[in-house]
Amino acid sequence: MSALENKVVIVTGGSSGIGRAAALSFAKQGAKVLITGRRAAALKKTVAEHKNIVSVVADVANPEDGPRTVAKAIDTWGRLDILVNNAGAGALLPLRNSSAAQINAIFAVNVVGPSLLAAAALPHLEATKGTIVNISSTFGQKAGADLSHYAASKAALEHLTRCWALELAPLNVRVNAVAAGPTESGALTGMMGLSPEHAAVIEEAEREQIPLKRRGTPDDVAKWIVHLADPTSEWVTGQIITVDGGLGLT
Repeated sequence: MSALENKVVIVTGGSSGIGRAAALSFAKQGAKVLITGRRAAALKKTVAEHKNIVSVVADVANPEDGPRTVAKAIDTWGRLDILVNNAGAGALLPLRNSSAAQINAIFAVNVVGPSLLAAAALPHLEATKGTIVNISSTFGQKAGADLSHYAASKAALEHLTRCWALELAPLNVRVNAVAAGPTESGALTGMMGLSPEHAAVIEEAEREQIPLKRRGTPDDVAKWIVHLADPTSEWVTGQIITVDGGLGLT
């Protein structure tokens, strides 16, 4: 029997990309998984892929949706063991073109939302000696032109990870993060809002820069999310695991 059998997991942004891959991996190992996202149709498609997955339409940027998401998991299964803060926001945003609204929108999803969701989840995670896995980016540590506010938000999430790990260790709640490199998840045309043509140019440049000469797959990252969340990793907390084909070394 898997150590994740009957564990209850919340995965934000679980209808596509890394979040979807993580949700399916948890479910296949016997966990009960609640995925969130803003698009009901996309959530429905993922739910249809495994009987252990259910969904709720929720926006991480909406402060009211964090408690509502946690309540859905508790109402459905009566417990919560694992929180995966995967939903993210970003943009190619040169400094000269940045506005308060654009900056606030990025931080609302990447910093404020995960904080409020973790706070709402904490009493239940304390009861189960559970864990939080935050999803960061190579650019939480690596500088990138035109990515300053996205990168800063991920750097903030990584430092929250370390601070929460210290704060919650007395409660036996572990907190770690996975810093993902470029993956074949549609983030450039989706989250970043680029045209397919512009995205293709960036993707090729990324392949050339990554030492292992390929972009990642969602499963490349998801397996590390699951590994950190697994109870067998019970002596690991406060760590940022970079999964990016070596991009951060360049």
